[in-house]
Amino acid sequence: MQNNLSFKNIFKRETKLASYIIICLTIVVLSLSYAMFFKIDGNSKNQVVEAGDLVFTYENSSGTITSTEKSVCFTPMTVEENSLYLGECDYKLSVRNTGSLKGSYTIKLIANEENTLENTKVKVVLRHQVGETLEIVSRYENGKTLSELTDGTLISEAEMEVNSTEVYSISIIIDESVVTEEDTNKVVSYKIEGTGLVHESQSINTNKYQETILNGADPIIKDELIAVTIESDGTVKKADTTKPWYSYANKEWANAIILKDESTASNYEVDSVIPEEAIESYFVWIPKYRYQLWDLGQYEDLTEIDESKVHEIPIIFGDYNTNDANANECTTPMESGATGSCQIGDYMTHPAFLSIPSTGFWVGKFETGTTLTSDYNVRNGDAIQIKPNVSSWRSIQVANAFYTSYDYKRNLDSHMMKNTEWGAVAYLQHSAYGSATSVRINNNSDYITGYAANNEPTCGYTGTNEECNRYCNDNSCNTAYPNSVLASTTGNITGIYDMSGGAWEYVMGVMLDENDQIIADYDFLNKKYYDIYNFSINQNDFSRRILGDAVGEIGPFDLVQFLSQNRSISSWYSDESYFIWTNFPFILRGAAYTSGLGAGLFGVGNSYGTMDMWVSFRLILTP
Repeated sequence: MQNNLSFKNIFKRETKLASYIIICLTIVVLSLSYAMFFKIDGNSKNQVVEAGDLVFTYENSSGTITSTEKSVCFTPMTVEENSLYLGECDYKLSVRNTGSLKGSYTIKLIANEENTLENTKVKVVLRHQVGETLEIVSRYENGKTLSELTDGTLISEAEMEVNSTEVYSISIIIDESVVTEEDTNKVVSYKIEGTGLVHESQSINTNKYQETILNGADPIIKDELIAVTIESDGTVKKADTTKPWYSYANKEWANAIILKDESTASNYEVDSVIPEEAIESYFVWIPKYRYQLWDLGQYEDLTEIDESKVHEIPIIFGDYNTNDANANECTTPMESGATGSCQIGDYMTHPAFLSIPSTGFWVGKFETGTTLTSDYNVRNGDAIQIKPNVSSWRSIQVANAFYTSYDYKRNLDSHMMKNTEWGAVAYLQHSAYGSATSVRINNNSDYITGYAANNEPTCGYTGTNEECNRYCNDNSCNTAYPNSVLASTTGNITGIYDMSGGAWEYVMGVMLDENDQIIADYDFLNKKYYDIYNFSINQNDFSRRILGDAVGEIGPFDLVQFLSQNRSISSWYSDESYFIWTNFPFILRGAAYTSGLGAGLFGVGNSYGTMDMWVSFRLILTP
C-alpha cells in the first residue's frame, strides 16, 4: 500500500445492610462464580469477606449483633448530612479493591423475608463518602413496602480503581413515634448484597507472571506480539510468560517482537532463539503510573537554568487515576497550559495513559526504520521495520509518518508517538526504574539505530571537533548495538534507544492557530492520537506545556552560546529546547547526532512538518 499525501491534505482521512443486623451477611462473588456465606459470631467488630479482588468490610459501634438484642435498633436517630455516625443501627461499609485490575460492584438493600417489624416503621439512608463529606445516594422512607425493598438497588455498577477504597454509611432509623410495646420483641432484619465483578475485558490469567510493583500494569501480549528476553549479546529468546521475564524493580523492562512472517510464530518454543533476520520490529512496555510533580512548568520566557531541578522522579505504577478529592494527588489536567488543582508535591496520573485509556503501551525500541530504498515520503505501513543497526526512516513529512504508523497494526492500535507519550518514557527513564542519568547520544552520522557515542559530548553542534567528542560512522567514536547500553533508557539492553541523538523525531504534538483551530485547518482522525497546544508567537513560551509531556516541567530555560551559536537550553542536562510557535507548529524530540551536548531525552524542537532528512519518527502500540 503506497500513496503520497500532500501536506495540505494532512490527516483528511479518518469512555445485612452489612449484615443481617440480627441474622447474617451474604456476599456473592460473580467473578469467581460461587457464593460465600458466613454467620456473624459476635466476637469481632469488623467482618471482612474477600470477594475476589474486592473486600467488603462492615462495622458498627458495638461490633456484631446477636438475636437476643432485639431492642438494639430502637434508639431514636437523626442522620447528620456530613457525619459518619456509627451508632448501633448505623453501619460503615467499605469496599476495597486489593487486586491488580479495575473492578465494579453492585450493592443492594434487600429486606429479609423473615422481617417481623413493618417496613413502614423503618427508614434506611445510604450515604457515600466523597472527600470529607457524605452525600446521600438513596433514602427508603416510611411507607415503603416489603416488595419495594426486595429488589431495591442502592448503587449499581460503580467503578472500582486499583488500590482504591469507597466508603458508605448505611443508617437504619426506627420511627419511635409509631413503635408499639409489642414491637419491642420484634427484630429488624435487612441485608446488603455486595457483588464484586472484575471486568471481563481484563480477566486475570493466573498462569501469567505479574510483577507486584506494577499493580496491574503488566505488559499485554496479544495478536502478533511475542514476549521475549534479550541477552546482553543481543540474543533474542521467546519468553516463558509464566515465569519472571521482566523486572522493573531491577530496571529490566519488558520486551516484545513482531515477526516478519507471522505464520512462523509456532516454530518458536519457549526459550528458543529467534534469529534477528526473522524479526520485523522490537517494542518495549511502558507501564501505567502516576508521578510526583516537582515543577508546574509555567515558564513564559527565558530566564536562567537551574540544574538543581534534575532529580530522580518518584513514580507509582498501577491502573489507577489520581483525583483532586484524594489527599496528596490531583486530577490530571490534560490540556495545554492547564494546571487544574495540581500543586508541587502532588501525585498525578501521567496523561499518556488517559487520552488513550490503557494500562500501558508498547513503544518502538528504536527509531522507525524502513525496507524502502527510495521515495521515502510515502504512506506505507507495510514498509516499517524497527530494528537495531539499520538506517532510520527520514525524509518523510509528518502526514505520511502519521498515516504510516496508523496503518501498521490497526488491531494493536498502532500510531505515531505523541509528545505526552515521549514524556511518559522520559519520566520513567529518570525514575528508580530507569537509568536516571543523561542518556548517551547516538552520534552515528549515517543515522544507524542503536548506537552510542564512546564519550559524553562536552559542547553543542560538534561537527568533527575532537574536543567536543565528534560524530562519526565507524567505531572510532561510537559503539553499535548490542554494546551500546549507555544509550538505553535503562542502562542495559532491555531499554529504549535513539531517544538522544540519531535523528530528530516527529511526535504528534501540534499547535492551534490564533482562532483556536488546528493549525492550517488540518483534519484529524481522532483527537486521542494528538496532543494539542495553545497558540503563541513565542517559541520560548513553555507555559503552554501539557503537564507530563517533559516540556515546561524541565525548565527554567536560558539562552547560551556554544561554538559561536546561540542556543536555548533547559535545566535538564542543558538539552536543546525550542517550543512550537507560529512558523513551526509541530514538535520534535531528542535532537540529532550533530547536536552534541544539546541532544538528549529531554530535548525539544519544532518544525513545519515537511519532509526533512534530519527527522524520523517512532511507533506506539496500545493493545
